[in-house]
Amino acid sequence: MLLDISKTLLHSLGIEITKLEKGLVVATMPVDDRTRQPFGLLHGGASVALAETVASVGAFELIDQETEAAVGLEINANHVKGKRDGVVTATGTVLHQGKTTMVWDVKIADEDGNLVCISRCTMAVIKRR
Repeated sequence: MLLDISKTLLHSLGIEITKLEKGLVVATMPVDDRTRQPFGLLHGGASVALAETVASVGAFELIDQETEAAVGLEINANHVKGKRDGVVTATGTVLHQGKTTMVWDVKIADEDGNLVCISRCTMAVIKRR
């Protein structure tokens, strides 16, 4: 199922999905005026939005898309390195895939592979109405 992201947070933040496989998602996000906090660093909230996007897209690929939806239930993040410009890349892998929940590990790195943020996101699998 193709999703229209033109009026979503993904579009607003410049998030692009670059790899999508069962249990693995890779996405990029620019560090620019859209994603920086007032002191010029990558905003932690932008990193969290990127992490939850990766987990959500990944979970969506693992469910019955006709009858189910995947929504964020809980997310945490450790911001371990600042970033002022360029691009960050998030790599998400599924750690647990159950009938009603999934847990995703998301690592966000800079262009040199340095860890910028690590996140764990729990997704709820719900029935569509």
